Amino acid sequence: MNKEQLMQSVSGLALVVEDDAKMRKIVRGCLERIGLQVIDVGDGRSAIRKLAEQPPDIVCLDLMLPELSGYEICEIIRASATLKQIPVLVMSARASPADRANAEKAGASAYLIKPFTIADLSSKVRSLLKATSTLEANLR
Repeated sequence: MNKEQLMQSVSGLALVVEDDAKMRKIVRGCLERIGLQVIDVGDGRSAIRKLAEQPPDIVCLDLMLPELSGYEICEIIRASATLKQIPVLVMSARASPADRANAEKAGASAYLIKPFTIADLSSKVRSLLKATSTLEANLR
């Protein structure tokens, strides 16, 4: 990804669900730099509350969280008529094929293994948002 692609602005609201405050701040900063508004929370129950209050355009989700796991949150999103179309980017240190398969089974749209680069995060988020807007345009 070149500098021009990194600087292209997107719009919308992202929900970042990450229990590590430092990682949450890094992800938030990256998403804000590409033009997204960001809400961030540190546990699963707070994520569910935020999803109900203000559905985002994308969810960036850790798997290992207090209270509810990322897998459970993803399943809740996919089971909801009002949330199921939201892309979910899983960000996890869990790198095994089984972890990735379980995330996909729960409904993850994409998977990033920690540690990842800001360019990788930016690229995945842009790609997911573009795919979602293309799908919505085709359904109209």
